[in-house]
Amino acid sequence: MAKKINVKAYCPVDYAFQRIGGKYKGRILWSLKDDILRYGELKRNIEGITPKMLTQTLKELEADGLIFRKVYLEVPPRVEYSLSETGIELIPFINQMSAWAEKQMALISI
Repeated sequence: MAKKINVKAYCPVDYAFQRIGGKYKGRILWSLKDDILRYGELKRNIEGITPKMLTQTLKELEADGLIFRKVYLEVPPRVEYSLSETGIELIPFINQMSAWAEKQMALISI
């Protein structure tokens, strides 16, 4: 079930970047493209992210309906993150941005 997102967007591009913009959201979505991951695995995959920022970003992505958070009631507690159908729909576009960025980085020798 899609959640209603209360946001003021000026155009579709603005809306999209409010959902996936920022330093870490795209990287988290990309990390989840092939796998269901736990918090610690995401922390290792996303270089430079603090625990506070990872937690905050995961909450935002979940609130936006881009990822699922599954909590297992066991000891020790286990939480897994995966892409929702909406999140999966974003992967081809993130892939296109990645290809564009690789080309641009090669042009400026990064």
